[in-house]
Amino acid sequence: MHARTLGRDPLLWLAFGLGAGLVSRAPGTAGTALGVLLYLGLLQLPEPVRYGSVLVIILAGVGLCGYAARRLGVHDHPGIVWDEIAGYMLALCFAPANWQFLLAGFVLFRVFDIAKPWPIRWVDRRLHGGVGIMLDDLLAGLFSGALLWLLGRYAILPLGG
Repeated sequence: MHARTLGRDPLLWLAFGLGAGLVSRAPGTAGTALGVLLYLGLLQLPEPVRYGSVLVIILAGVGLCGYAARRLGVHDHPGIVWDEIAGYMLALCFAPANWQFLLAGFVLFRVFDIAKPWPIRWVDRRLHGGVGIMLDDLLAGLFSGALLWLLGRYAILPLGG
């Protein structure tokens, strides 16, 4: 995939995380890193707007990722990173807004996304199209979010800024 191709197709450009998916090594990690930056921007919004924005990102991702897979002729091309952005943001919806949780969420999400424990691996292998591309990362986000919630609930990570 070339940057020129992305530049001519705004939907593909979005699915590739504004170009983050073009990195040659670890595009999913690059997409998640972009998710951190985007989530930092969402932190400026009131919680209901932030959570609504994450929902819109998730719903848009089904269409964007499905479109990109069809356009490229490859199910879940490594450069499609919108799903990583959405999964990471979902994880952070369960955590206090501070740098410790942003970092812990990044690490936990990457571990779940790469290791793909059950049922994430099952979903990844059996569901296709936009829903399949998004759902395994959303599950990784939910697993990460549950652990973040536990870390905060039991004061393993500090809750303050």
